[in-house]
Amino acid sequence: MEKRRKIILRGAVLVSFLLFLGLAKANAKWNVKSLDSFKLPGATVSQIITNIVAWLLTAFWVISVGAFVVSGIMYLVSAGNDEMITKAKKYMLYSIVGVIVGLSGYVIIQAADLMLSATSPTPF
Repeated sequence: MEKRRKIILRGAVLVSFLLFLGLAKANAKWNVKSLDSFKLPGATVSQIITNIVAWLLTAFWVISVGAFVVSGIMYLVSAGNDEMITKAKKYMLYSIVGVIVGLSGYVIIQAADLMLSATSPTPF
């Protein structure tokens, strides 16, 4: 029974990872033809940094939502095993704390950027 539970959990993790990878790839705006020449981008340094931060935020959200989904699957698959339930709840708490820390970091960076640039905030 334990082996079956592990197989189900690993399969669920793999499926959720592939799902989130597909969502991240669908949201990415890659132009493969422009990558063929390997030239430097014609953007400013601030635009390049903005694109890197946007990519990192997308990766962060994919990983954090994936961790939350995996911990939920662990909770569902535990089937009354108190040790696994405790572990799943702990992982779920850690993923929520990670999302809060990441979101607050993003908000702090945006607030500092607005204060330093002296512009009005733009809506999402």
